[in-house]
Amino acid sequence: MLKSIPEDTEIHQVKAMSPRLTRKVGLGSLALRSLPYLRWAGDKLLRDRRFDLVYFSTTMFPVMILGASWKRRFGVPYVLDMQDPWHDDYHLSKPRSERPKKFWFSYRLDKFLEPRAMRRVDGLISVSDTYTCTLQDRYENIRSEMCDTIPFGGNAADFDVVRNNGVKNSVFDPADGFLHLVNTGCAGHSMLFSFEVLFKALRKGLEQNPELFGRLKLHFVGTSYAQSGTGEKTVEPVAEQCGVADHVTEWTDRVPYFQALKLLLDADMLLIPGLDEPGYTASKLYPYILARKPILSVVHKDSSVLSILRQTRAGSCIGFDPSMDQNALAGQVFVVWEKLLRKLSTAPDTDWAAFEPYTAREMTRRQINSFERAVLAHGN
Repeated sequence: MLKSIPEDTEIHQVKAMSPRLTRKVGLGSLALRSLPYLRWAGDKLLRDRRFDLVYFSTTMFPVMILGASWKRRFGVPYVLDMQDPWHDDYHLSKPRSERPKKFWFSYRLDKFLEPRAMRRVDGLISVSDTYTCTLQDRYENIRSEMCDTIPFGGNAADFDVVRNNGVKNSVFDPADGFLHLVNTGCAGHSMLFSFEVLFKALRKGLEQNPELFGRLKLHFVGTSYAQSGTGEKTVEPVAEQCGVADHVTEWTDRVPYFQALKLLLDADMLLIPGLDEPGYTASKLYPYILARKPILSVVHKDSSVLSILRQTRAGSCIGFDPSMDQNALAGQVFVVWEKLLRKLSTAPDTDWAAFEPYTAREMTRRQINSFERAVLAHGN
């Protein structure tokens, strides 16, 4: 990652408490283990030098409470980037068997910490306006003019980092004669509907066109946020229920960003399953498009993934809502999938002019506008 950052960028690294010690009391979270060290380092920087703004862009949400502390002590405004929901009730309606490990603790911790970060915040950035609308309803101080929806932009230069630094693919051999389809990123029970539709379509393909679909190997990589080697598989069990387990492999361990890009470059096709809710915006969508590989996506009909793929002509997308008949949807997916497989050698006819608003350069411009507004509002 450091090779993608300009050389003149000042970087401060901090320690974290050893997980060998903290796991004795049931805590493995890097956010909690690093929190005191981040506070000490931030205190020193803010005490010694003048800064216009503190910006948090991470899914390690507990560290965001430092923004309120630094604002109170040093008078510096802060902006939070909500890449995912922080405190939410989604899993409360699910059976205990479908809830993440340590849900009881994490749910109560998030409920306690989120208000402490939100009630003094100067601006919010989010990959989905659904997230910020929820926060506006929850906290009186958060107004719509403080919020911006800015997904992660796509940066073609990141692929040059992969090509020029010998990044390895440790998941599959692209020259083994199979057709490799890749999805990277967290999965889970909240994507159950799209996985069931996808795997039922695969089973239909194996029945109707076994010569073509029999060559497919589907790889789901980095499906859990759990510690390496301890993640619970949530994709392979669905594949087994649908009768396609021989064609599906799940790697729960997360992989670094550039290794994930290497997988995209080596894949024959990319897959994007979506959440059962409309607010889902896949942050990986833009790198997928820049990889210039066929894309098959099964997402909620109101997800921005669907509209972006159609607008840019970068991939094929089937929209759903959970009330639809899965078998009928699987039939639609099979038809689209078969067409894509028959023309794998043809690059997507992407409209790059339509993609321009989603580039890293454009997203950065929008972020700076958000920062300047927060600083100005704080000064007033």
